[in-house]
Amino acid sequence: MVQLAPLFAVPFGYANIEDSAALNTQLRDLFLRCAADGTHYVHPRALPGRDSRVFESVPTVFRWPEECTRLLKEFCYRELLLLIGQLNDYDDAKLRSLQIYSESWFQVLRRGGFIEMRNHPMASWSGIYCVSNGVDNSGKLTSGMLGFVNPAKSSAMYVDPAVSDLKPPYSPGLADIKLEPGQLVLFPSWLLHDVRPYEGEGDRITIAFNAWFAFPATVAPN
Repeated sequence: MVQLAPLFAVPFGYANIEDSAALNTQLRDLFLRCAADGTHYVHPRALPGRDSRVFESVPTVFRWPEECTRLLKEFCYRELLLLIGQLNDYDDAKLRSLQIYSESWFQVLRRGGFIEMRNHPMASWSGIYCVSNGVDNSGKLTSGMLGFVNPAKSSAMYVDPAVSDLKPPYSPGLADIKLEPGQLVLFPSWLLHDVRPYEGEGDRITIAFNAWFAFPATVAPN
């Protein structure tokens, strides 16, 4: 019998904050206050012409002094380091020696808002944490979906019945994730992703971050 095994794979990490309601309320209130400011907190590389349906903040959230942002940063870093340790077979001592650099920002989407296709070429890992998914009663299954593009682009160059109905993780189509409050998704920064138009009521609020790492000169990488 033929043995089936994946050869090339894209690692993803998933984690949740238990009882995240109180923390998410604090984050939501903070971010909506900042978004209402309209100037001081706007991301410096925000696309020109972006309207009020999307707000993307300055990329410094993990350096803010508020307790809620500190707690979220600690959670995201802890989970990301656990994932890195598993994938690289690093022990605790090597993980503790890693120097972490990052940028982090929040995004607020209102009805009709979306995030264009992007990746983050100057980082190794990215993460998205869901503060609020709003109230989506639109009935549109893709509303506010976080979408990822299959990096094996040539896998769909020829399609016949032998490959047209491949199951995940072998299917060549997009992978969609419906984020829930308190959920963190971690993925390689090179992976193309977007957010489909949000058609719900209220505010869909997430925090995104990119991270890159280095060992001190006294620590060997291998």
